[in-house]
This record gives sequence, structure tokens and C-alpha cells, in this order.
Amino acid sequence: MILLGLTGSIGMGKSTTAAMFREAGVPVYDADAAVADLYVRGGAAVRPVGEAFPGVVKDGAIDREALRQRVLGDPEALKRLNAIVHPLVGRDRGKFFEGAQAMGADMVVLDIPLLFETGGHANVDAVVVASAPPEMQRERVLARPGMTPERLDAILAQQTPDPEKRARAHFVVDTGRGLEHARLQVGEIIAIMRDPQRRPSRDRTPA
Repeated sequence: MILLGLTGSIGMGKSTTAAMFREAGVPVYDADAAVADLYVRGGAAVRPVGEAFPGVVKDGAIDREALRQRVLGDPEALKRLNAIVHPLVGRDRGKFFEGAQAMGADMVVLDIPLLFETGGHANVDAVVVASAPPEMQRERVLARPGMTPERLDAILAQQTPDPEKRARAHFVVDTGRGLEHARLQVGEIIAIMRDPQRRPSRDRTPA
């Protein structure tokens, strides 16, 4: 099975790109959605995260904003959180692979926002980065309810810069040129990955 890693900084159109892969019949694993399921009432991460970060559990679920405030700008706290969450996500991802194989899928997309930051790029056959001009990115993100320039800058400080992502990717989907252009790029990526003569080497992405 071909593994495509999909990533992109906030506001770059990663979710839209993921939807295009789904529309083309490629199963997509959404890491953010998996984490959200772990944080709801009864989720597997509620107890261990609550014990590691007292006060972030409210009404039986993880308050994601309270948790974000606890780990933002604190590498050690983020490391503790990842040590709890990543193994749980890994088990969930294993179930996704089993389901995709049962469906006969020859390719899947792993939609992982922090693909480079967590080293996940080393475990996929190729990396796709969703990107757009920085001014468009800021406009998109600042239009979201509750978002401020200061919060956006804090989020970006934790993410690999877009130019570096683009340089390290096998493929870049430019979401700044309209949906149809992006959809054509996604279709071409799928075609290339299914063609052994055109498929890029995994070594294209630096460690």
C-alpha cells in the first residue's frame, strides 16, 4: 500500500486538499479528528492527560483551549503530552490501515499537521504539502472566530516554516490558485504515485 503524508501550516488549505483526495477515492486518515475523539467524554486520553495536566478536564472531557494554554511555549509540557497521545493515535491509525486494506485500497493519505515536526515524514512514501501565499494564509486564519494576530504568530512559531515544508516535499498543492487548480494537482499526484516509473524516491525528502 502506498502511504502519502499530507501536511501544511495553519490556513494553507490542508483540509480542503484532504477532501479532494477523498473525492478521488483515496482513504484519508485525519490525525486531528483522531485526537479530538480521544479528548471527548469517555475518550482514551481524558484520564492520562487530566492526570498529567490537572485542571484541563471539564465536564469529563479535555478542554482543548485550556490544554493549549498549558503546553504553548513549553517544549517539555508538549513532550509529555505527545508521549501520552501519540501511542493512542498510533493504535487508532492501525485500525484505519486494516479497514483500508479490507477495502482493497492501494493508497492512503495520512493527514498529519505536524508531519515534519514529529518525524512522521520518514514513515511515508511521499510527502504532499498544501501551501498558499503568506498574505492569503493570514487572511484565511484571521477570519476565524476568536483568532488574533498574536495567537496566529504563536501557532506558526511551533510549526515548520512553509518555505521549508515546500523544499522538503515531494509534491506541493497550491491552494492559492483556486479549487479546480488544486483538484487537478491532486489528481496528478495520485497518477504519479500509481506509476512506478514516475513515482519519486523516498530519499527526495531529507530526514
